[in-house]
Amino acid sequence: MHSFPEGCALVFGGSGGIGSTVGTVFANSGTDIALVYNSRREPADAVAQRAVKGGRKATVHRADVTEETQVRDTIAEVIAAHGRIHTIVWGAGPLVDQKYLAEISMESWRRAFETEVHGFFAAVQAALPHMRSKGGGSFVHLGSAGHDWWPERDGLSVAAKAANEQLIRGIAKEEGKWNIRANSVLVGVIDAGQLHALTQQGQLDETWVEKTRELLCLERWGTPEEIGHACVYFASDQGSYTTGQSISVSGGFGV
Repeated sequence: MHSFPEGCALVFGGSGGIGSTVGTVFANSGTDIALVYNSRREPADAVAQRAVKGGRKATVHRADVTEETQVRDTIAEVIAAHGRIHTIVWGAGPLVDQKYLAEISMESWRRAFETEVHGFFAAVQAALPHMRSKGGGSFVHLGSAGHDWWPERDGLSVAAKAANEQLIRGIAKEEGKWNIRANSVLVGVIDAGQLHALTQQGQLDETWVEKTRELLCLERWGTPEEIGHACVYFASDQGSYTTGQSISVSGGFGV
């Protein structure tokens, strides 16, 4: 068990393969949770129900993160339900088509930035006054291990998340005086969500698997629980002197 400030951890992307597990890890580690989904409520509901059975308070909310008003309304709902948000985990994002930069349509490029970057910025701006008034808080961004070593055909994810990496550093620099921290978990190949969907679509084949495994120090895919544990460290009191940092949970991808 970890120790946390009063309130809840709010997970955007809380119905995804990684995000839903991150929510579970937070609840199991000893804090209340709020999960935000867009189109699939059932996975978020299942996580919330398990958390309640384990003695935690858990709520589920819907928002299209490309709509600033919906992001702000959701944060207000969570504050009303829990009293305080001590951490926002940003894991919202669309399924990332694997395409070379030369093949990406401007529509897809804009959608990636509207969701990942503008959505996150809207959440940050909506949450900062609340966190300041409560004596602090933290942001945890789910970034990409591709920031350390560019994975071809993954530009829709890596480029957008890279913008948020700088936003994380900006939050840490400007908001530290309010005891607000910001850190990032760089996500490698995780046996969940995107990996499963892209494999089923045929976008990731055996050749991709072989080439990717050659880039790993640990010869296996990661688990969503391992992402959750890194998030919990950044959000908990055990990580209270850590800000503006990133940790790559990627099996040593690209070392």
